[in-house]
Amino acid sequence: MEIRTLDFYNKNAKEYARKTFKTDMSEPCDRFLKHVASSGKILDLGCGSGRDSVYFMERGYDVCAVDGSEEICRIASENTGLKVKQMLFQDLDYHEEFDGVWACASLLHLPGNDLPAVLAKVYESLKGGGIFYTCFKYGDREEVRDGKYYTDMTEERIELLLHESGFELLELYESGDSLGDRPELRWINVIGLK
Repeated sequence: MEIRTLDFYNKNAKEYARKTFKTDMSEPCDRFLKHVASSGKILDLGCGSGRDSVYFMERGYDVCAVDGSEEICRIASENTGLKVKQMLFQDLDYHEEFDGVWACASLLHLPGNDLPAVLAKVYESLKGGGIFYTCFKYGDREEVRDGKYYTDMTEERIELLLHESGFELLELYESGDSLGDRPELRWINVIGLK
């Protein structure tokens, strides 16, 4: 992850967690879980406040949560009761361990050139038949906004990226913003199968 982005999350961890922890993400979570083996093991990649880890654990899943920000990991550990691991996406080193990888609004902080290598690591971390979810802000720009690096995606770009990483595309859909205060913001969501 880009250093400015990590700095932003370390400095603003409490406010970020306060703003996001109670956000209702049940719709995309449930769309993901319908493909994941019951009681399976899920990697929450870029777990943020730990909101989605809690959702998955409450439904009987075994969750491994990681994030690049030291402060975010501390807060997520408090929120989830898990030992959240501090790890950059580029340092993923799991082999066929997970039934699902959930990367909600996290990989969008990587430069586009770094995404293929990271998706290869995500693919490697999944068991055969494993499920991968990620989402990006809709668009075709790469830039620093509000102190964080963003890579935006279109349907064509994300579909190609998943295909080149070996995933079979199961779902691709647009959605609005769950935080509720950005009605103009659109998201592109994908679910892939290993």
